[in-house]
Amino acid sequence: MKQSLTLIATAAMGLEAIVAREVKDLGYEDVQVENGKVIFKSDPEGIARANLWLRSADRVKIMVGEFKAVTFDSLFEQTKALPWDRFLPEDAEFPVIGRSVKSGLYSVPDCQAIVKKAVVEKLKQTYKKSWFEESGGFYRIEVALHKDVATLTIDTSGTGLHKRGYRYLHNEAPLKETLAAALIRLTNWHPDRPLVDPFCGSGTIPIEAAMIGQNIAPGINREFAFEGWDWYRQEWLDQAHQEAEDLADYDRKLSIFGTDIDHKMVDLAKNNATEAGFPDQIAFKQMQAADLRSKQEYGVVLGNPPYGERMQEKAEVEALYKKIGDVYREHLPTWSIYVITSHEKFELFYGKKATKKRKLYNGNIKTDFYQFWGPRPPRKKD
Repeated sequence: MKQSLTLIATAAMGLEAIVAREVKDLGYEDVQVENGKVIFKSDPEGIARANLWLRSADRVKIMVGEFKAVTFDSLFEQTKALPWDRFLPEDAEFPVIGRSVKSGLYSVPDCQAIVKKAVVEKLKQTYKKSWFEESGGFYRIEVALHKDVATLTIDTSGTGLHKRGYRYLHNEAPLKETLAAALIRLTNWHPDRPLVDPFCGSGTIPIEAAMIGQNIAPGINREFAFEGWDWYRQEWLDQAHQEAEDLADYDRKLSIFGTDIDHKMVDLAKNNATEAGFPDQIAFKQMQAADLRSKQEYGVVLGNPPYGERMQEKAEVEALYKKIGDVYREHLPTWSIYVITSHEKFELFYGKKATKKRKLYNGNIKTDFYQFWGPRPPRKKD
């Protein structure tokens, strides 16, 4: 199969533009941005490249078809008419999942059952069989209905793309790797400057920064669902891996630090950094966020502090916000500070209005990403 495909990179709300930029950075030009997804045209090699390189996307899916469906009969017939035999071999394992938003066909179990039946009928015609054992590669089909428009896709990723393969253990409220990478992209950090995460937890932000700094593909050390597909050529995956190896800059020096008040978190972050291939490139230290100091004039602080969601923690968290605001303004006046939190009065307690604020979701929690820009560093003379 060497025909053009339509791929969908799914994204958390608020991150679509970041994912679109990553898709364009891979060289794809026909890119459409919609709520929760980025759509682009690609050859089959793009399945491997997108899964390896997209840092902020949740999954990569093949769009099989899209159409309006207001009755179950219409859903069945139009699903059956799609080219499922182009993707599914006769031994394919193809469970169907679904969701429905603002659509007349609101019963998700019924929609899933109808799509499953329609795909089976299509394969019966192609393979001249009446029974399929589903003992081969895994092809998860999704029927997503939104305002009566059905989108039929096949997931190429398998486990979500936030699973990089380095974080076997984490704290109770971990920041997803995909969101951490997006936050770094939203800062003005450059790998030549220091980056500090004063609430590092299990080390996700420092590790993702190191991967960005050395241009390491985030999916390089994991497996994907498409690797079990009989039509997907090993050479396409090998080429994508080779490209990733050629583009990585493993020798680039980085100045990345992670601190946390909990020594157990610091130990956990160190272990995760080692698993990710950064045993020495990231420095971790147990300390309070308000004790941060630096002799370097320009840098970036990027943190995911406690939000104070529980009433008993609220006063303590607000006092923390005030303290770091006072300290960072006094001791890091030329640094840029970035904080994600759900606390709606963060600026009040921090003591300064953000240069820019962006709405994001940390899981199901509605948050704001507060950006306090420091002065631009002077240009280096040639």
